[in-house]
Amino acid sequence: MRVLLTGADGQLGTDLRRVLDEAGDEVTAAGRDRLDVTRRDHVLGAALELRPDVVFHCAAWTDVDGCEADPERAQLVNALASRHVAEACRLAGSHLVAVSTDYVFSGEGFPGDATRPYVEWDETGPRSVYGRSKLAGEREVVVGCPGAAVVRTSWLCGGAGPNVVKTALRLAAEPGRDLAFVDDQVGKPTFTSDLAPLLRRLGVARLPGTFHATNEGPTSWYGFVREVLAAAGHDPARVRPIATSDLVPARPAPRPAYSVLDCAALRGIGMDPLPDFRDPLARLVKELTHG
Repeated sequence: MRVLLTGADGQLGTDLRRVLDEAGDEVTAAGRDRLDVTRRDHVLGAALELRPDVVFHCAAWTDVDGCEADPERAQLVNALASRHVAEACRLAGSHLVAVSTDYVFSGEGFPGDATRPYVEWDETGPRSVYGRSKLAGEREVVVGCPGAAVVRTSWLCGGAGPNVVKTALRLAAEPGRDLAFVDDQVGKPTFTSDLAPLLRRLGVARLPGTFHATNEGPTSWYGFVREVLAAAGHDPARVRPIATSDLVPARPAPRPAYSVLDCAALRGIGMDPLPDFRDPLARLVKELTHG
């Protein structure tokens, strides 16, 4: 395929570029220094010059607390930029695969069932600026490029960029360091090494619609960090649970308490779900600790 990849220098973009390169695709990898997705003329110019078969839109501002402090920038990067990318794909005849987030849901559960996972057709209700900006981006994609795919994921971890796996390993390496992580936020970790090949499959098939794509196995941040330490040979008992309200300093942006995504649409089209998160976690920990 001929591919345009936005956000190519990010955590997901790095692994997706590797997958595309290994598949023999002709990839134009556009990081922030190469393509300003907030500039309509830049985005349209790139797409109309390249005429890619598929555009993978991974560029986003994912600093949840940063978005809370600067809503205008959040809407510019996460919503308006998606409008530009969608318009460019429509004009260039490209299939669009845009990445979104579990933060488009409230995380407050359903009446009588607070722990039912969210399927693709559930009502959204973001509580943070980040979530609202990403939901606006989803709507721009759907309206601006009929036939596009929106892929919601959660708790991304990979070899590139900061993430909780790297944070936990760094803290665990400090003797006597206290490790405290919240036990009242539950979701599904997702590893870019597994998500990237799935995104390419969706692009090759030019599948439309909204999809949830996460690794299997819901857990809390506390439970996840225990798994990280166990995979690295540390004592998971070093980790203690705390409540979100105990965080010091308090986080500016509200977090979903329960944002487990059910990958119902993938199952419905016969695609296997991503494996349990412990498998790619073990691989990532080995990569980060042994090179």
